Amino acid sequence: MSAPYRIAKLSKLDKPLFVSLMSKSFAGDPFFLHVFGDSELDKNASSSLTAFVSFLFDKSFMLNEEVWGYYEKENLLGAYIVEHPRAGKLLMMVGGLLLIGRLIPLLFQLPRKTLGLLNSYMRVTRSFAPIISHHYLVMIGVKKEAQGKGIGKALLQHLLHTVHLNNTSHGVALDTENQENVNLYRRFGFALSGVTQVDKVPVYCMYYQKNNADIETTTL
Repeated sequence: MSAPYRIAKLSKLDKPLFVSLMSKSFAGDPFFLHVFGDSELDKNASSSLTAFVSFLFDKSFMLNEEVWGYYEKENLLGAYIVEHPRAGKLLMMVGGLLLIGRLIPLLFQLPRKTLGLLNSYMRVTRSFAPIISHHYLVMIGVKKEAQGKGIGKALLQHLLHTVHLNNTSHGVALDTENQENVNLYRRFGFALSGVTQVDKVPVYCMYYQKNNADIETTTL
């Protein structure tokens, strides 16, 4: 990992950088390939993936979520979206109303089948999350040319440190379609909470119990 670097919260002005980074880093994700197609070869697939990542970024500012990024100087090399433990009813109600407005253009950008699969993914994977208050890692990605330099590790450690400082959270849940990622997350204290399928695509659901892991000893 080169220096200097910083991990900072993204603002709405960082949307183009975030969308570009995540669209490229998730181009080979098994579920996204299944849902959108090969975004590196197909312009329609690329447009659909970009529209969805853009939606996720906007959603984070409407609901109880944050977007954090790893910067070297002014270059965004990695980022993650995390959902915080459920906020108050009024805040969630206002966020929900705003989200409905943001969903409308997405209905015209993505096919109905694609929207159905994305909704199924969220419903199925969330059923494996614990009922106790926790964070949820929506997505995490690193720029392709910057992978293997410890950026993903730094972002995960930042997330887990945040979880440990939050007295209302008991841990963090996540989902991955890459089986090789399971052992990587295990090194950070995550345990497999279930294996499921969404339209025949395997999905591995994991959970980090913050009292049962030591983030200082994780290595890659």
